Amino acid sequence: MTPLVEGDDFYYEGPYMVFTEAYLRGRGYCCESGCRHCPWGYRKSLRSEVPTDEPDPQTE
Repeated sequence: MTPLVEGDDFYYEGPYMVFTEAYLRGRGYCCESGCRHCPWGYRKSLRSEVPTDEPDPQTE
């Protein structure tokens, strides 16, 4: 495993390490953690933990 490069793979925002879109895309999958630069568009705040019986209008 190659070491992460600050500025290319991540940067610090206060005490938090924020991965770049380039790093996340290179990783090859979405971890569903709500990463700020998720190249797959996953947003944790939009995800519901409660299942619904109603159809998703975006998939119809």
